[in-house]
Amino acid sequence: MFLGISLRSVQNWRKRGLTDQRKGSARYVEHRLTAKEEESFYQKANESRFCDMTPAQIVATLAGEGTYIASVSTLYRILRKREALEHRRQSKKPRKAHVAHTYTVTERDQVYAWDICWLKADVRGLFHYAYTIIDLFDRSVVGWSIEQEESDEHSARLFARVTRDLNVRPTIVHADNGHPMRGVTLAVFLDSLMISRSHSRPRCSNDNAFIESYHKTMKYTVGYPNTFSSLDHARRWYADFVHWYNTQHLHAGLGYVTPHQRRSGEAEAIYAARNRTIAEAREKNPSRWRTKRTYVYKSNSVSFQYRPAIQAA
Repeated sequence: MFLGISLRSVQNWRKRGLTDQRKGSARYVEHRLTAKEEESFYQKANESRFCDMTPAQIVATLAGEGTYIASVSTLYRILRKREALEHRRQSKKPRKAHVAHTYTVTERDQVYAWDICWLKADVRGLFHYAYTIIDLFDRSVVGWSIEQEESDEHSARLFARVTRDLNVRPTIVHADNGHPMRGVTLAVFLDSLMISRSHSRPRCSNDNAFIESYHKTMKYTVGYPNTFSSLDHARRWYADFVHWYNTQHLHAGLGYVTPHQRRSGEAEAIYAARNRTIAEAREKNPSRWRTKRTYVYKSNSVSFQYRPAIQAA
């Protein structure tokens, strides 16, 4: 053991020779293709008739013609060795999904979520499109517009107006996977402001749950018209709704205060007053509380799954 080599290693060397027995080490394989056979197989696979075929299809076609050189896995190894495994189809190249990170929102203007909601026109098959941005911290609507089509140019103009008028730059903007959300115009604008973009998984509306909940509140509110007679009608109604939602709607996720009260900081005083009232009522009539638990008004913490988008070139 003076050299740090065990006795068993020396015995194995004397018995089997000084060959490298480690996994993955270079070794002689009797049935391996020769360099000439490997080159022949590679040239066969690169014939023009095989330009849109997979290695499995190539091997099957050659076998049907009476030629068999090696297995499908061998052809994969040859192509991989020569860096010839490239995406050759016209379809979009598969992209590895980004790992989601749980992001906790701790202050206003930190994370925005946005989406486009279709509003029915009074002509069957026609719609108006409501672009809406909400702040996840207080669920308030910080910007909106209603247009006649979906476009990333409309999206970029809306975000430009919001960031300019409010003089803010959110850390993250989260959206779905539609073209107006992933369009180059909007992506370049957000990247120019160093705003990180996050997108939901395809066909998974729960990844953008806060804006979806907002849309449900809008469409289930009393007075929501089933159809809008014109673009001006849609904009006037939506402006009134946003004002009501921000200033009068008691939001369950905010401990039943309005988004404006949460945004302005008034919510904490409201929570304290409510909790103090309940505590005093319990002291007067303790028998009415059959358990030690007392409902406490507070605002729940907000977190969502952050899936960073690839930055625009």
